[in-house]
Amino acid sequence: MTLSITVKNSFSLLLMMLISSPLMAVEHPEVVTGRQIYREGVLPNGKPLIGKRFGTTSVSGAEAACVNCHRPSGMGSVEGDTLVAPIASNYLFHTGEDRPIATMDPRVSKRFNQTHEAYTDEALGMAIRGGTNNQSVEMHGLMPRYTLSDKEMKSLIAYLKQLNMTWSPGVTGDSIRLATVITPDVDPERRQAFKETLRVIFKQKNGSTITNKHGGGKRLHMVTAAEMVLGTERNWTLDVWELKGAPDTWAAQLDALYQAHPVFALVSGLSNGGWEPVHDFCERQQVPEWFPSVPFPVQKPGKYSLYFSRGVVLEADVLARHLSRMDSKPKQVVQVYRDDAAGRAAATEFKRVMADQHIVVDDRILSGHTVESLRVLINSIGSKETAVMFWLRPEDVTTLQEIAPPAGINAYFSGMLLSSDPEVFSPSWKSNLHLVYPYELPDMRELNLQYFHTWLNINKMDMVDEAMQSEVFFSLNYLTDILSEMLNNLYRDYLVERGENMINKREGAKVQQEVNDLRSMGLKTELIRKHGNMTVEEGSRLPVGQTQLTKREGTTIYPRLSLGPGQRFASKGGYIMRYSHDMLEPETSWIVP
Repeated sequence: MTLSITVKNSFSLLLMMLISSPLMAVEHPEVVTGRQIYREGVLPNGKPLIGKRFGTTSVSGAEAACVNCHRPSGMGSVEGDTLVAPIASNYLFHTGEDRPIATMDPRVSKRFNQTHEAYTDEALGMAIRGGTNNQSVEMHGLMPRYTLSDKEMKSLIAYLKQLNMTWSPGVTGDSIRLATVITPDVDPERRQAFKETLRVIFKQKNGSTITNKHGGGKRLHMVTAAEMVLGTERNWTLDVWELKGAPDTWAAQLDALYQAHPVFALVSGLSNGGWEPVHDFCERQQVPEWFPSVPFPVQKPGKYSLYFSRGVVLEADVLARHLSRMDSKPKQVVQVYRDDAAGRAAATEFKRVMADQHIVVDDRILSGHTVESLRVLINSIGSKETAVMFWLRPEDVTTLQEIAPPAGINAYFSGMLLSSDPEVFSPSWKSNLHLVYPYELPDMRELNLQYFHTWLNINKMDMVDEAMQSEVFFSLNYLTDILSEMLNNLYRDYLVERGENMINKREGAKVQQEVNDLRSMGLKTELIRKHGNMTVEEGSRLPVGQTQLTKREGTTIYPRLSLGPGQRFASKGGYIMRYSHDMLEPETSWIVP
């Protein structure tokens, strides 16, 4: 299906010329005014937009803005059991035979938008003011009846006429161009594993994509029925943007790469530290940023960026909440960190939230990578401090094996920075060690990732970094599912909206799909049975006594992934873990700061 646009007047021609301009330097004043009404609920004179719901309930300003229900993309939403119809350009004004189609309800994939005849400006104005559509049917009472002057209405309609009228940059009739970003601080082994994981996924995806939409070919993976019938699946092209130099040069590098080859979205991504220039690039260019693997995501709100979690900043908040709830709350805490982007971010946040609890945090900044530099720092920690937070990476913890821990301290470590490998720690450190753990508990984590590990084995790939590689696997598979359901509505803001709305439903369905696939291989995966601290193989005879039965709920390294409109971090909490007989076990329940 191709988009067909009929130019009816000079104003529409002007809109098309503006949209096709690579610089997008000038917008028609009516479009600017219409956007303000649509997105902010503000009229040209600065007064609030006024409307009434259900005949009597007044709404105004931001509460009345169209964007609340129809979303930035204009592709609509679901409010309870009510489908809010798409009002993007092609859905209001399309006149071709192949009418645009959208799957509307993320809970019921077979529910599509209702089609209708193209609106005229007059008919649309009547619908917006009076609540009766161009089929003479009264619209739902949730839709406000707006009070707009003729000039204001003209501006709003002008904005709707250009709203996602064409595909976003990076999209053609048979391909979608994507990019990923790797920052210079990533070591060669992780860099290679990241690129290889992406390469295999892209190869498999494109190998099962039908590009001949008039017959021929064989589809090797499941897609939606609508996508199959409409032939909307496309090949993916990946650009790997490997940045160089200092972070203050990254913005220029990204802009140059994007100018050479505009992409539809940044998928995944890899960094050991700061990510702000990449985040800012995505917000500036309105390019979706799709679940990168980074320890320190940008915390400020963004419209186009979706992350797994808040990273080490989340860990700082989890630990602060834990310490503040202890029966014997410490009066002073020491934190040890390297002076890099992730270390500074974690240390700053931890110090801030602990100050709110009137707990003093004393900083120890690690310099150098030798045993002696770390020994000097450890020896500076007095015995009176009962809690020490170490924001250290595996290479630093390996060095700790040659150093005795300070007597009497409770040592806390970042699970995200360490990838929570029990073998990193020496026995002397494990005896009084706690791990801030933003991941699923080990038994269930292993179960959740069984399909991923099977995939690695089938493709003869080494597991270098379980957290990172499984994040890449999820990111790309989730993108496959979302693009499949978007059909031909390939608009960037719509991708973000679908990412927000579909993640809960997708996880539930994907669990069952993976279970079925693994069952066919003779693997039992759906339950963990526990007796005390012992995991018991499914189907074996359980010991006498109380048992715990845990059902698998996810497909990732994280226990709970959820998003909603405007939410940008899918996992929102963590555990405090400790070692028992060389095995990690939870010291706390799930903590959401």
